[in-house]
Amino acid sequence: MAGSRILFVSQEITPYVPESEMALISRNLPQGIQERGREIRTFMPKYGCINERRNQLHEVIRLSGMNIIIDDTDHPLIIKVASIQAARMQIYFIDNEDYFQRKFTLQDEKGEFFNDNDERIMFFARGVAETVKKLQWPPDLIHCHGWFSALLPLYIKKVYHDDPIFHKSKIVISVYNNEFNKPLNKGLKNKLMLDKIPEKDLKVIDNPTYVNLLRLAVNMSDGIIQGSEKVNAEIIDYSEKEGKPVLPYQNMDKYIDAYSEFYDQILNTK
Repeated sequence: MAGSRILFVSQEITPYVPESEMALISRNLPQGIQERGREIRTFMPKYGCINERRNQLHEVIRLSGMNIIIDDTDHPLIIKVASIQAARMQIYFIDNEDYFQRKFTLQDEKGEFFNDNDERIMFFARGVAETVKKLQWPPDLIHCHGWFSALLPLYIKKVYHDDPIFHKSKIVISVYNNEFNKPLNKGLKNKLMLDKIPEKDLKVIDNPTYVNLLRLAVNMSDGIIQGSEKVNAEIIDYSEKEGKPVLPYQNMDKYIDAYSEFYDQILNTK
């Protein structure tokens, strides 16, 4: 539907991080959707490896300054923004000294996933939601890319569902071939319960493996997109068993139109 508002939330977007399938889709898809007559906003984490001067990031003071409580500790939310001039598109970055100042994205220099990735994905999801509220920009559809954004559907459906900004928002998540190999911190479920999320909704992450985290995202989403040609088959099987619409993998030359049609399918579902 032309004129509808699409919020893109991605784990990685080129040129801010190295090119990958997800980073390229997350760069080109919002532009393509905007060119098809929809309004867009785009968010990603502000990893410490992103060169702020080269990419001309600057802090948005009116959006920054609130604290987000994760596991009973206050963490200041800093919002930065950069423009991709060729696309007439802005990217909003979620930043925080504790979670995003390190010079790596998801793994340390030895390739080990960070122990606090559970809290980082909580902060990212909450940071996006709070910033969109401050922007007073109610999205018709939220499209999440990658496991780092996988808690946003949960927060939208269980914490922000009564907020007028989000109460009509539909959610789609793209699943990629980018698994993590060890479960996230076992305390993730209890930390989420501190945000008043019912335990029954979190049983699937008693053991927070990659597959279980994505199952949780599927439970809270209205549609699933297979973003890579090869993804974990358990997640697609689970989505289909749960009766969720699934868009199969699309070739890179035609995916934007296919995604746009899928958005309309989801938006037209009661």
